[in-house]
Amino acid sequence: MTPEPTNCSKTPRLGRDTVVASICGLVVALMVGASYAAVPFYNWFCRATGFNGTTQVATSSPDSAPLQRKIAVRFDSNVSGGLPWKFEPEVTEIEVPIGKVITVFYTVTNQAARTTTGIAAYNVAPLTVGAYFQKINCFCFTEQTMAAGEKREMPVVFYVDPALAADAENNGLNTITLSYTFYPVQNPTPKPLASTEPDKRKGSL
Repeated sequence: MTPEPTNCSKTPRLGRDTVVASICGLVVALMVGASYAAVPFYNWFCRATGFNGTTQVATSSPDSAPLQRKIAVRFDSNVSGGLPWKFEPEVTEIEVPIGKVITVFYTVTNQAARTTTGIAAYNVAPLTVGAYFQKINCFCFTEQTMAAGEKREMPVVFYVDPALAADAENNGLNTITLSYTFYPVQNPTPKPLASTEPDKRKGSL
């Protein structure tokens, strides 16, 4: 008689499938975790190096006197769809000595008949100049809430780092463009009430 086949050969296969599935799950989990970790690392890298046109944040003016070399700085403005604002620089281009602190203004007008909120992002071009464009004061990455018809001036205080002049790759650089884009904020962060201001949302007690 021919012996009946047994199921013993299936057991190792099921064990291998379980191991393979476990390894695949672990790899996926590691990839997802790495992608989340990459976001803050990328932001830090851009701010530290000026990569992708990310400007630097300065706390004070440069220690040395401005250089004789000058460079043109152009100012660009954009508004994303869904935000009924008029947004433009007061001047479109100025020539500045490298190392001199400069203040310019953008104007924003809420053209809606209601209160709206926006937030601005920025970059500079050429992208490699971000490491040398130092901003002391700026309205970017801060929610701006505008009443109906309100018009507001927003300052930008900056300087071009004198280290730019020592960068051989930028010897022929004549113009830098600073560009801002305002995006709508659908759910703005509520402002905290002052200690002396009654909380009207709670109603009368």
